[in-house]
Amino acid sequence: MIQFDLDKNMKKLVFYKIYSCILLFLFLELTGCSKNDEKPIDDQQMEMPFPSEETAQIEESSTVDISQIKEIQTDEVQEVIAEPLIEEVDWSNYFDGITGTAVVYEPAENHYQIYNQELALTQRSPCSTFKIISSLIALETGIINSNESTRTWSGEIFWNEEWNRDIDFSDAFRASCVWYFREVIDEIGNNTIQEKLNELEYGNCDISDWEGRLNTNNSNPVLTGFWIESSLLISPKEQVEVMERIFGENTDYSLETRNQLKQVMLLPEQNNTDIFIYGKTGMGKASGIVVDSWYTGFADTTDKRIYFCVYLDNKNVSSAKAREIAVKIVSDYLN
Repeated sequence: MIQFDLDKNMKKLVFYKIYSCILLFLFLELTGCSKNDEKPIDDQQMEMPFPSEETAQIEESSTVDISQIKEIQTDEVQEVIAEPLIEEVDWSNYFDGITGTAVVYEPAENHYQIYNQELALTQRSPCSTFKIISSLIALETGIINSNESTRTWSGEIFWNEEWNRDIDFSDAFRASCVWYFREVIDEIGNNTIQEKLNELEYGNCDISDWEGRLNTNNSNPVLTGFWIESSLLISPKEQVEVMERIFGENTDYSLETRNQLKQVMLLPEQNNTDIFIYGKTGMGKASGIVVDSWYTGFADTTDKRIYFCVYLDNKNVSSAKAREIAVKIVSDYLN
């Protein structure tokens, strides 16, 4: 009986010792102490190398360069997004009672002068001024080859005698031959036309009435289209913006194409040989009555270029009158 108690007590003692050892081990682990102790933090900090004078100079130089780059980029962004100056002017004396608008843009000064701003921002059918755009696309894509541009007349008699013959690109542009450009536009195709109008941000870019069935003045399919009193619309100010995108410094179009366009757009009857005016008329009718009259383009002197558009809103006022008013405004502006 005594031996049994002794054994029992010995077992308890051993158990307590083992239990104590386990508790001590766990305590040491939890306090982070081990035989692989790392150096104190302060010692590590003391051993970190200080940057040399040469390294500091390099870092300082790099900081200056980055700062300069940011400053240059900021200036470039500000230049790109700079808003143009828009000045409203009274050019009513040029219009002699005719309701209309005139827009002149001088890119060197980023300056607009606008007469009758409300009408200048109103979108209307571009009519034959769109021949600038269809010619541009056709020349760029090879649909029109200026050396072999003659198209065969169908024999149909049209109201304009100049259209009743085989005709080449230059004569078709100057005579504003609708059947010629109807063929050209169909050959370009609506996908390409739509893509290029989007790139140019040409008015509402709407060519949905491709065949021109909305036109109430003419049902002849060779004399109608989306650009003639139909779905496509553009404002006089937008006309000027598009001219600048085509002929300006940041153009995406080839020099050859632009020179070919300049040849056909050049106004031949100019008394002032120091000013060269390039443009295209446009006229649209609704039920036999003239409702839109245009002349848009640009003008050059030896040291300046301006872009312009004149639009007349009076009934039965021809595009020739719009051109006459535009020539006077441009000539006075540049003299």
